[in-house]
Amino acid sequence: MRIIFIFGVLLNHTTTALERMTVAGSSSQLFFNASHLMLHFTRMGFMFMTGLVLTLNYYNRQKNWPQFWKKRYLSSGIPYIFWNGFFLLMGMIADGVAFNGWSYFKNWGHAILYGDSFYMYYILVTFQLYLLYPLIVRLFKTVKMHSRILIGSIIVQLLMLLMFKYGYPHLDTSGWWYLFRSYGMNVISYQLYFIFGSFVAIHYHQFDDWIKDHARPLVVITVLLAFGTIGLYFFDINVLHLTLAKALEVHQPYLMVYALVMISTVFWVGRRYAYHRQHGLSPKIDWIIRMGAKVSFGVYLVQTIPLTILKLGLAQTHLPSWGYVLLLPVGYAFVAIGSFLIAWFCYKVPPFGILIGRPQRRKRKEVIHYDRTYKTTD
Repeated sequence: MRIIFIFGVLLNHTTTALERMTVAGSSSQLFFNASHLMLHFTRMGFMFMTGLVLTLNYYNRQKNWPQFWKKRYLSSGIPYIFWNGFFLLMGMIADGVAFNGWSYFKNWGHAILYGDSFYMYYILVTFQLYLLYPLIVRLFKTVKMHSRILIGSIIVQLLMLLMFKYGYPHLDTSGWWYLFRSYGMNVISYQLYFIFGSFVAIHYHQFDDWIKDHARPLVVITVLLAFGTIGLYFFDINVLHLTLAKALEVHQPYLMVYALVMISTVFWVGRRYAYHRQHGLSPKIDWIIRMGAKVSFGVYLVQTIPLTILKLGLAQTHLPSWGYVLLLPVGYAFVAIGSFLIAWFCYKVPPFGILIGRPQRRKRKEVIHYDRTYKTTD
């Protein structure tokens, strides 16, 4: 599931880079824009996975929240701080800007505080989740009927999305607190997907059985909703007369339904993979998927590097708009493979693992023996 979500994110960002090279009003630009919302389940999928994994790891443990916060903030915080500073410095060098210490550290501090640079918003949202996660655990421990929590979360999410889409454009939010004004950075704006992940973790087998029983209609509905995003785009542009940015925004009621269904379908795909892995899946495919999952967070962190190289390369081209549509597979392969290789390097070469949340540690003898004996199990 991590593989699908992270490489879906890369496809999303690659199509954006190529769309910006097309001629305004061209059919190629329309193709990129109208199909863009299909990929807008990946952000919510990542957040679902975060809630799922946290709950699988911590829900039934004896709680030591200070230790939890220390571990989580260090493993995510060090990469967050480093990559913000690194990308900022590389940008200054590429632009030929003379280094100014005060200006650099001011911009670095801004990027860290606001999370609005280099696709780092997800980590800022995750920091907020870590702070609030004990409350989520307490909520599920206190309320016995967990379905009520999920239904309530869906209702709250729907009301917020209606407000974001139809209310916010008519409000003056200039004087609001940043996390209220820029709701895309606020963890509450994504609460449903963290709650959904926790719900599935707690009721894993029941959810798994439900997915198995409803797999075929679920896939059909997913495909229909995916193509329905094209209709949503034209509705937003031609009926509601929204700006392009607003029409392509992830915070829309339709996309909430689409994301929940798509996440469930990806869960089914993941379970099918697990079945085939136990029944003769090619070891090479298994290795690629396992390694991709291990460095998925690193891929997210370093994607700015191949994306920037791609944009610089595209800037030197002079193709007709349809040429950039044909370049999509090549551009995507470059970004996907490049991101993976950089993350893989950090994962394998000490001490760079700490920069992707995978610090290398010296293994005890019994751990090394276990790895050698059961190296096919993750």
